[in-house]
Amino acid sequence: MFGDSSDIQYICGMALRDKFPEAGTEYLGGNSDGWEYRTVFSGSSLAQSYDMIRKFLDEEGYQEIPLPKNEQELLLFRIPTRNKQILLFEDNGYVHNPIKILFPNDRRNKKTLILCVYNEEYPNHLLKFHHILERTASTTKLAVVSSVQQETATT
Repeated sequence: MFGDSSDIQYICGMALRDKFPEAGTEYLGGNSDGWEYRTVFSGSSLAQSYDMIRKFLDEEGYQEIPLPKNEQELLLFRIPTRNKQILLFEDNGYVHNPIKILFPNDRRNKKTLILCVYNEEYPNHLLKFHHILERTASTTKLAVVSSVQQETATT
């Protein structure tokens, strides 16, 4: 007999990687917007939460993604700041396309990890995953604003 419903889905070829959840759907306790699937793992310890993530990724078709060997190595990826502004712009945790294992911004949740899995079939997946499109859009907006300001100053 299988361990749980995710075992059955994986064996039947219905793993997350094979059939990414559509926008607005729930899947095994997490939510998808069609681009990002996000779920929270909260065990009795950080080690247990991380082990649950490793098992989930393995069952959902992401077994070849390199991961930190244990929770101590995972902790090395945590951004050592409490500055919330920095945490707004940086991924606070381990990032390897197409997954992110993030620490919550609230440091009181020491046993909790957030898993984000990204749809590799999504248009411009790699550019979006690495925030290139966001940076390009910001740079373009700044250039337009600067250009408008220069025109206004000369007229």
